[in-house]
Amino acid sequence: MAQTVAELTVRSLISNGLDTLYCLPGFQLDPFMDACYDNRDKLRILHTRHEQGAAYMAMGAQVATGRPQAYCVVPGAGFLNSTGALSTAHSIHSRVLALIGQIPTDTIGKGFGVLHEIPDELGILARLTKKASTLGRAEDTDEILRDTWRALKSGPPRPVGLEIPVDLWKSDTGFAGELIVTADPGPAVDQDAVAEAARLMQSARSPLIVVGSGALDVS
Repeated sequence: MAQTVAELTVRSLISNGLDTLYCLPGFQLDPFMDACYDNRDKLRILHTRHEQGAAYMAMGAQVATGRPQAYCVVPGAGFLNSTGALSTAHSIHSRVLALIGQIPTDTIGKGFGVLHEIPDELGILARLTKKASTLGRAEDTDEILRDTWRALKSGPPRPVGLEIPVDLWKSDTGFAGELIVTADPGPAVDQDAVAEAARLMQSARSPLIVVGSGALDVS
């Protein structure tokens, strides 16, 4: 049976290893929260008192576990309240998914004064993440979610953002399967460069090793 946008989004969280979602619900998230309730045996919702707390808790859980984490808040003021934590996650190279509600599709960018509307929310989100997307059509949900998860799990560790308009949550995606995404393998290790670095360190009198964020997940 095909899933709604809300159902597929929730099940993608579960399929990709999340058991907890940090949230401050609101009007633009109501259908999504209903889908979360239907999956409460698999996905725990931690309802925070402030949006900043939701984002910081997701970041803290990611740092503590080493696994991607996610938070969910309403658009506009709710999203802006989370940006302090989101910018921190960006600066410390944390794999956090910012799942943001959005006003109705046909009102985005129109300046109608819709509840929680702000100018260019996607632009703000894009500057605090390595990839930011807005779902524009329900039938694109599986593709957008797949791209979002791949970006979150692959390459340099940074937050990723996804906006979903309130009018799309209950729409049929046409997708009935599981959405499990694996990380891209990344470039192969240059063994010659490693050997040369080792040779230089062995001959150095006072070697200094500077380790970048790419080594965060290396044991």
